[in-house]
Amino acid sequence: MTTIEEPAGRIRDLTDEQFQTAYHADRFTGSVIVNRLKYAVGHMSTAFLREAFSPIIRDWYDFACTISGPPAQDYGMAVVSNSLTPFLGTMPDATRNAVEEFGPENLSPGDVLICNDPYRGGRHVNDVLFTRPVFVAGEIVSFVTMCAHQLDMGGTVPGGFSATKTNVYENGLVLPPMLLWAKDQPVRSTFSLIFDNTRWGGLLLPDFQSMHQQLQLGERLVRENIERYGLDAFLGSLAYACDTSAEQMREAIARIPDGDYSGSALIDADGLDDTVDYRVRVTLRKRGHDIEADLSGTSAQARTCINCGVLDAKTALGVALTMLLDPAIPFTSGTWRNVDLVAPPGTLLSALPPEGAPMMFWEPSGALISAIFEALNPVLGERAVGGDYGSTNTHNASGVRDDGTPWTSATQCGGEHGPWGATKEGDGDSYTVLYNLNNLDPATETIEHDSPVVMLRKEHAIDTGGPGKHRGGAANLKDTLWLTAAAQHLSPFRTKEPSGVGADGGKPGPTGAMWIFPPGEGTSGPDGLLGVSSDVYARSTPVAGVLDPETKALDPEKGVYHYFASQKAWLTEAGSVLRCLTNGGGGWGSPFEREPAKVLADVRDEYVSVEGAARDYGVVVVGDPHFDPEGLRVDEKATTRLRSGRSDERGVS
Repeated sequence: MTTIEEPAGRIRDLTDEQFQTAYHADRFTGSVIVNRLKYAVGHMSTAFLREAFSPIIRDWYDFACTISGPPAQDYGMAVVSNSLTPFLGTMPDATRNAVEEFGPENLSPGDVLICNDPYRGGRHVNDVLFTRPVFVAGEIVSFVTMCAHQLDMGGTVPGGFSATKTNVYENGLVLPPMLLWAKDQPVRSTFSLIFDNTRWGGLLLPDFQSMHQQLQLGERLVRENIERYGLDAFLGSLAYACDTSAEQMREAIARIPDGDYSGSALIDADGLDDTVDYRVRVTLRKRGHDIEADLSGTSAQARTCINCGVLDAKTALGVALTMLLDPAIPFTSGTWRNVDLVAPPGTLLSALPPEGAPMMFWEPSGALISAIFEALNPVLGERAVGGDYGSTNTHNASGVRDDGTPWTSATQCGGEHGPWGATKEGDGDSYTVLYNLNNLDPATETIEHDSPVVMLRKEHAIDTGGPGKHRGGAANLKDTLWLTAAAQHLSPFRTKEPSGVGADGGKPGPTGAMWIFPPGEGTSGPDGLLGVSSDVYARSTPVAGVLDPETKALDPEKGVYHYFASQKAWLTEAGSVLRCLTNGGGGWGSPFEREPAKVLADVRDEYVSVEGAARDYGVVVVGDPHFDPEGLRVDEKATTRLRSGRSDERGVS
């Protein structure tokens, strides 16, 4: 097999002859092969999404596909699907670790190797890696790989999403590298091991079979490229893809001034008690084209499963640098070539077994992204980006219908979706997923079809976007009515301090909370929608957030923190309503530089109240946004007076 070495100069400066020597293909052919491989992973993804049975795959797009090089190229991940970054970032190491432990010499054409151990491959046990080698002339030349979230992999909590589990044994079934298909024949013992230990095998089995088909499709498409362009050109193109990412990241890093930059982010508590705060810390040491991320000072690993493994920390580092420095950089193994990670063992971001179980891995890794934003935003100036809503506030519930049928709802009815921060380009999006995710939003109809729940409210909350010249995305307010009794596992991790930090003079978005409203005595639930004013919370059961002790409404300044796991599972009666309010996104730029016309539009659209327009933006809006929204207008003279009188607040973040 031909050896590929990274060229000495910039790729764009190579002569045609030098490019041919480096990558065994001309530029045009190299680009064609890479794009054909992107088509391959896209085709695999589309087919799997079309056929998926599990709601978390079908509705959340909770999977990813990649194509990697052979062991001789150190399993370099060259092409990825447009999917979850926590999967994509960990898959090259996971593939290498699984294949090396199993032994590449023990693989045959038609094999499918699986592994779900977080310590071997990152993520959590529900995310199972499926790897298929591609052989040419008896030698492995590539791997096509899928990673997909399985609705259940056993353990003490149906569906798995809970912060209260304390070790790997409670998390669920751990699979070391082992064959699921051998020469395209199912391995009965492996299937029995999995399906004897998981709930809802009827959903998982067709998804397993579909993934087998998609891996066969991926292998066929890889082979077509090899047959058409030759093996050397194929392998050279894999290296070209990784080198392109590395070069772009190297040049993006070089644009940061040399220096040491520090940041941190807080996670409220683990699932054992609320006596310990968990803080992620990072120091970025930038020199020339290189950057070192040192996680020293990060809290020791949590006593429950809110940890992540070091591969998830590595992924978060790559995501944050890509987002901040150049979002156009392709996400491949080359992303990290000029990036070093210093991660002391046994921390929240580098947990070790058996107590430091990773399950809610995206929460601490997402906090690392927040910390990196805090570290680099000051030096990036106008290229700084506001923070997002920080936590998916994951909801996981189960129960039994009146006819005795068990049900589970996972990641559908909490605060899984929320706002992003603003940038120099414009306002932050108000309904998406965390910076380190890339998912779809489940349709309300499918949620209500699959579980005994009614989605009463899913809307933007007023005055929750961080003020700025460009406004942060608004927090999401969601109310769900549960029609049967349920055991609810709720995991909002960042309600003590804002996660949506401001950028370049913008202000942070406020923190959110969770409440449960039990049905009134002798009733089966509310007669109508719950209000959104602060006086409605007095009869609620607070789950999380910093709240007024009397009214139970949000009070970040003088309120009391409510611990989300004070009950291991929140047992609710039929007719109960769960309310989740996410954090708001951070603003960008001075709010007093926001055009009054945009503030007027925000008031009309109820992103900002009349009072908030004056308080946060210095804009006086006259009229009634509820009964005469088109009659609203800006009092320009009053606005000028208000803004001039508070000019000292410009640029304050």
